Amino acid sequence: MVLFLAVIVVSFLVGLALRGSPRRLEELRLRWWGLVLAGLGLQFVPLPSGRAGTDLLVRVAVLSCSYALLILFAALNVRLTGMPLVLVGLVLNALAIVPNGGMPVSAEALASSGQEDLLQLLIDEGAAKHHLMTEDDVLTPLADVIPIPEPIGQIVSIGDLFVYAGLGWLIVAVMLGRTRATFRGEPGRYRGKHRPGMEHPPAPVRILPSAATRSGSEP
Repeated sequence: MVLFLAVIVVSFLVGLALRGSPRRLEELRLRWWGLVLAGLGLQFVPLPSGRAGTDLLVRVAVLSCSYALLILFAALNVRLTGMPLVLVGLVLNALAIVPNGGMPVSAEALASSGQEDLLQLLIDEGAAKHHLMTEDDVLTPLADVIPIPEPIGQIVSIGDLFVYAGLGWLIVAVMLGRTRATFRGEPGRYRGKHRPGMEHPPAPVRILPSAATRSGSEP
C-alpha cells in the first residue's frame, strides 16, 4: 500500500512539474468503474488459510472472481493511455495467484526488504492470500520476488510493476491533456466524415435563381 500511494503522489508531482493541470483529472471518464470497487472489495473478504481441500477451493474461487473483475475493467478501458500496462500487470498477477491459491512470497525478498517480522509470521502462522514460496508453486518468477528496501520496505511482483507504471503514465498523461478522456456518445468525439460534435452533416444549401430573390414590389 505504501508503494501504491507513493506511485500516485509521485505521478501527480511529475504531472505538475511538466505543467500539467490537476483539473484535467476531473475529465477522466472510466467505463464500469464499479468493477474496480467490486474486485478490490473481494480482496478484503476473510479467506481460509488451508493449503488444500475446501479452504483452497474457496480461496481460489474468491481470488479468481476478484481478478476477473479487475481484468475486465482494465480491458474495457484499454484505450486509455497507460491502461494496457495495467491490464498486462493484472493478468501476470492472476497467473501467479490463481494456480497457487494465493501469491507465493520469496523468503529472500522478504529479508532483503527488511520485513523479517512478516517472514516469521508466514513461517509460524501462514496467511490466506500470501504464503512462502515452495517447490510446489508454479510460475514463481511472476510471484512476489522483487524487494524494495527501506524506507518503503515492500516486495512486489513483475505484475505490480506493470500496474504501477500504467497508473503513473495514465495520471501524467491526463494532467497533460494527452489522453482521450471521453468515449463514444460524449461531446467532442469524432463521428465520421463531418465535423466533430455534429450528429449529422449540415444539409446542402440551395441557391435560388437570381430572379427569385427579388421582392414582389420590384419591377
